[in-house]
Amino acid sequence: MLISYRFRNFCSFAEEAEFDLLAPGNKVKNRFPDNYVKTKTGYDILKTAVLVGENAGGKTNFINSLLFLKSLFAYNKTVRTYKGLVNFNMLQGYVDQDRSVIQEYNICILGGTGVTYCYHLQMDGYCIVREIFSYKCARNHQEKVILSVTRSNIVFGADKEIKETEYGIMIDNCDESIEKMFAQTSQSKGNIGLHITKLAILGDSHALEFVSWINDRLIIEGNEFGYSVYKELRNSENDLRIIRDPRFLDILRMIDYSICGVEIDEEKPFSASKIKRLTKEGKPFSRELNRDSGGVKEFFAWAVQLFQVVYEDKVVFADEMDRVINPVLAERMIAYINGKRHRGQFIFSSHNVLHLDLKNYMKEQIYFVTKNRDSLNSELYSLADFPEIRYDTSKIYEFYMKGILGGTAFE
Repeated sequence: MLISYRFRNFCSFAEEAEFDLLAPGNKVKNRFPDNYVKTKTGYDILKTAVLVGENAGGKTNFINSLLFLKSLFAYNKTVRTYKGLVNFNMLQGYVDQDRSVIQEYNICILGGTGVTYCYHLQMDGYCIVREIFSYKCARNHQEKVILSVTRSNIVFGADKEIKETEYGIMIDNCDESIEKMFAQTSQSKGNIGLHITKLAILGDSHALEFVSWINDRLIIEGNEFGYSVYKELRNSENDLRIIRDPRFLDILRMIDYSICGVEIDEEKPFSASKIKRLTKEGKPFSRELNRDSGGVKEFFAWAVQLFQVVYEDKVVFADEMDRVINPVLAERMIAYINGKRHRGQFIFSSHNVLHLDLKNYMKEQIYFVTKNRDSLNSELYSLADFPEIRYDTSKIYEFYMKGILGGTAFE
């Protein structure tokens, strides 16, 4: 499960932005017993969270920052910043533009074995600046560093390209073969990828669990073309396996209780599959997804992600999940996630202000993203940062619409 995520200097975000999924330590959480998971290691972790904010405020940039970090684990490529992903204001005054500016990422998770892992990455336009990986077995235990990498020097050739980079590397309890391998990569041209992925390949159990979590448990979905079209472009055997599962139908029926089955098209499951229904008189009929309503087609794709959250303990970030989903269905989806026992999480951005509801969410589950009208920098913060907001009396919707909580255009 995701415990926390922090990043700095990504697109519209200049200063550090922090996203936390820990349930509060006070009695408030007793009002919401289904909204969090109580772990044996001392963490109470939230199942869901919503990000609300104006158009072009930075919600997508927040999600894309995590997508970019995840991509560094998926591909063994040079780890460096890219000018298009660096905050514009942070580039001012630097001759080398993005090469002189550092991006920073910090992520803390609870692994499947109950161990807490924390990963820290700094990089600039050349390569990695610092990389630290640590763990602890319980919340109140002391953190132990497994991997620590710090860049000490860069040597440039006459063409101003990197000739070699030098790193100071510390690896806990490694054998001679691992030490030798990392010694070779400590003097390279910088295109060495993440050190933690190499540690995982070499069999370190902690690194392997963390890298596997990033690659397999963390899912980040966008809305580039409309979500159903997006899924159609990347069909997989995993999607088909889920659609065949009887529990998938239970999720799909949230949008229309007349649905009684799915006839799956193996080639185009998200467009050519047929949705089977029963009329009031009990007469069956079916319709291809392509000819069904836009809402059904979109939800068919999102239902796959809800399945992975509830039944496979995945952590899903969804950009504008309820873009075409009505507020009643959106609330039903969150209730479904909270009503099941699992260790998955669902975090989504939304323009639906009806999510600003302290009857269904704790303050710690509601985040705002807003953009400063002068600097054009985005800011991320939680409703929990407003102690004056009270559960019993505050009208969050009214406060938000008046601009008191931020997250509305240039307030």
